[in-house]
Amino acid sequence: MTENEKKITEEEIEETAERAAEESEAAEAAENAEPAGDEAAEREPAAEEPVEDGPAGTEEPDGEEPASKNPFFKRKKEKKDKKDEQIEVLQDRLKRNLAEFENFRKRTEKEKSQMYDMGVRSVAEKLLPVIDNFERGITMRPEDETTAFAEGMDKVYKQFTDLLENLGVTPIEAVGQPFDPNFHNAVMQDTESDAESGTVVEEFQKGYMLRDTVIRYSMVKVKA
Repeated sequence: MTENEKKITEEEIEETAERAAEESEAAEAAENAEPAGDEAAEREPAAEEPVEDGPAGTEEPDGEEPASKNPFFKRKKEKKDKKDEQIEVLQDRLKRNLAEFENFRKRTEKEKSQMYDMGVRSVAEKLLPVIDNFERGITMRPEDETTAFAEGMDKVYKQFTDLLENLGVTPIEAVGQPFDPNFHNAVMQDTESDAESGTVVEEFQKGYMLRDTVIRYSMVKVKA
């Protein structure tokens, strides 16, 4: 074999080795590329899959919870409920206080009226004997007497009667009225007069009333 033939054979061997190396590298590159493509294909559907949150399918921002599940709103609602309860308690207490005050006012007015009537009755009961004596003195006086003393007695008597009337004390009508045990106290019976039976024919002591209450009954004679 000549030198030229040797050179040609060596060149062919080198070219064949280079082509084999290139083909081997290409095969390895292809094998490495296939798993990467499979992984990308697997990741791609996961990225496109939609995310649904809540019953309406609306997306909530990351890190936020629905208002119904948020403890802040729950605490706020509880505080509002406690405030409403306090308002109701205060309103109920105010109504009770107003009702109690109204009852106290009415009770106080009634007690004041009763105390006033008791005081008037006590004074009137002490004045009535004095007025009785004035009336007896006036009836014993001669009818034609016109002295200054007689006129003075009339004026004093009128002052007493006006005072009693201003206090609410009024005399009870008796003579000529039907006998009424609620106002009259019968001490005698009359069998001689022409009056109807059960009629008051004479009054021995005048009776008086304080508004609607009898403070002294009339002492009378009744036709039998």
